[in-house]
Amino acid sequence: MNAPVPDPRPVLNETHTVPRRSSPIALEILDEALERRLTGGELTLLFEEAALHDLGRTATELRLRRSDPDVVTYVVDRNVTYTNVCYVDCEFCAFNRHKGDGDEYWLSLDEIKAKVQSVIDAGGRQILLQGGHHPNEKIEAYEAMLSELKAEFPDLWIHGFSPNEVQHFAKVSKLSTLDVLKRLRAAGLDSIPGGGAEILNERVRSIIAPKKTTAREWIEINEEAHYLGIPTTATMMFAHIETYPERVEHLLRLRESQDKTKGYTAFIPWTFQPGNTPLAKIPELMEQVEFRGYLGATDYLRTLAIARIALDNFCNIQASWVTQGKSVGQLTLGYGANDLGSTMMEESVVSAAGTTHALTQGDLNEMIRGAGYTPAQRDNGYNVLKVIEA
Repeated sequence: MNAPVPDPRPVLNETHTVPRRSSPIALEILDEALERRLTGGELTLLFEEAALHDLGRTATELRLRRSDPDVVTYVVDRNVTYTNVCYVDCEFCAFNRHKGDGDEYWLSLDEIKAKVQSVIDAGGRQILLQGGHHPNEKIEAYEAMLSELKAEFPDLWIHGFSPNEVQHFAKVSKLSTLDVLKRLRAAGLDSIPGGGAEILNERVRSIIAPKKTTAREWIEINEEAHYLGIPTTATMMFAHIETYPERVEHLLRLRESQDKTKGYTAFIPWTFQPGNTPLAKIPELMEQVEFRGYLGATDYLRTLAIARIALDNFCNIQASWVTQGKSVGQLTLGYGANDLGSTMMEESVVSAAGTTHALTQGDLNEMIRGAGYTPAQRDNGYNVLKVIEA
């Protein structure tokens, strides 16, 4: 009789439960976290054996040490998604379109300038400029986009073009990624968003985003940017097919890279939103997503707190109220976050998956004051522009 074939899928959490009380060793590790850097094994154990309230207590203490203890920041800006044409076809994305789909677009410079003007009128001076991987547009199109925006809005901070876009521009234009970065910087790029990191593990990336950068390439492009003096952020999209050790691998890769360059300004984690995505239509993958059972906000807050604990060389940890909503967004300030991101005057990618939370600057001020902090407006370099008094 043949032996049964083992299930190749990773076990995400064998107990399917979240601990109500921390194990003795988890408590010991949390105490150690206040004095030293934790190992990957210790961080994995915290995912498995630390209670949420204990994680929050340690993360808050470390947040108070690593960033301004009195202030929580945010930026007034707008996401400007210049195109939805993209042939990368990530399994988690509900946003991308191919040419001929009927609802694809490429924004004109006049349309982009009108969006920038709306930010200026709202008291901001930054935009997040990102788009899909258009198969035909070469580096000259993106240089023109940057230089014309800078010519009309010389004080505008352009936070644009993820590492994956940089790699795509290089392939289409037959350039190195370093050359692309040099040209984008010369045209007016100020900083780079850390989108496309997903989970920095090759098993996961080969399933959900096989046409994107590898984990190594994503890190290398960020480090090239840092070498040129271009700061970047780093993200993590989790709660899909990854395991806890793979989340920890992601954090350790970022920590190691930050040790080398000091070029990351913030870490921003958010949860996978399955609505309308290709992944949601693949039963064997959705079974892995659903394997945990519903952990919801507790999983988000646990991961946020462990990120604050793990990333001892990151000052800023940004909360994702865009995926979590206002109430959980405020709770993040008790689990290691010191920044509430953006007023998000426009957002296209998460909303395409059916998740829509809209907050005003007044909402963010209210959330911050209600958590016992003082709100402050910053730029995309995480420099405080204005403390907002009551």
